[in-house]
Amino acid sequence: MHQSGQMIFAAEDATRTSGAAGSSGALLRATRLQHGLSISDVAAALRIRKEYLEAIETGRTERLPAPAYTLGYVRSYAAALGLDQDEIARRFRSETGLGEARKPDLTFPAPVPERGVPAGAIILVGLILAIGLYAGWYWWSEPAQKLAGAIPPPPEQSGRMDTAPPPPLPTPPLAAPLPSAPETRATPDTPPSPSAAAHLAEGPWPTGPAVTALPSRRSDPSAANASPVAASPEPPVAEPPATYGANGAEAGKILLRARADTWVQVRERGSGTVLFNRVLRPGETYRAPDRPGLLLTTGNAGGLEILVGGEALPSLGGPGVVRRDLPLDAEALRQAVAALPR
Repeated sequence: MHQSGQMIFAAEDATRTSGAAGSSGALLRATRLQHGLSISDVAAALRIRKEYLEAIETGRTERLPAPAYTLGYVRSYAAALGLDQDEIARRFRSETGLGEARKPDLTFPAPVPERGVPAGAIILVGLILAIGLYAGWYWWSEPAQKLAGAIPPPPEQSGRMDTAPPPPLPTPPLAAPLPSAPETRATPDTPPSPSAAAHLAEGPWPTGPAVTALPSRRSDPSAANASPVAASPEPPVAEPPATYGANGAEAGKILLRARADTWVQVRERGSGTVLFNRVLRPGETYRAPDRPGLLLTTGNAGGLEILVGGEALPSLGGPGVVRRDLPLDAEALRQAVAALPR
């Protein structure tokens, strides 16, 4: 993400220097020119019509398809050039107004008044029900009131008690106190008798977990004043450069290694199927598969290093030089590189 942001800032500086508008389309065009690519190269690599890419660079939205397809083309174009596809798509959408949701005009039908029972009739029915409920309650509660009036009140209670109090419970006799053992006082000057010493030696003593010695309260003042040693932070581990292409038995002898930002495309000769299409960062590699009929196209010949069986071939050219349709066969590639103009 950081490298993509640097490429966006570099392309923006290039567009400001050339006097072009600082739009997302101009940013894509400036980045394409920095890689030494034509609009036809990008159209063939991405399988997008050349007219659509030109319309994206110039901002002519009337020549573009539906917004969903257009934003997909913009993302693919930015990703092929090594830019942040989300940021470029956001800028293009804000500049052109594509994908903005329009609120539809909703027309709601007017409610039709319902014809029901008049309010006066409802009130009258409610009053009749209330009167009926009150009459039923009064009729049900009247017999209970008459029955309550027929029960005589309880007799008045006098202040004195006619019954005698219950006899007190017998008190149990107190137990005789136990004879207390004679109190013995040991003096520090009197040693224990031999019988007492033998009894102490024989035990028995209660068993339990061993008592550990408590640490001394006196501590070393130098240890108390010593400050803890701060652990030094571990250095961050750098991530290794990415490796693309074939692995295992499918891997061939040809290895492509980027020394600078380089656009690399690998496709089949007959069908034109694109196997690899990416901007390699410095240190990133691509292992070509062991398959005949593969062609290599690069937009920065000076930033790409080719190794065949671990042996480095001569440089394809200077920085910014475009090399197209180089065969990815060991012997044919050596001959093609040797025949290149220097």
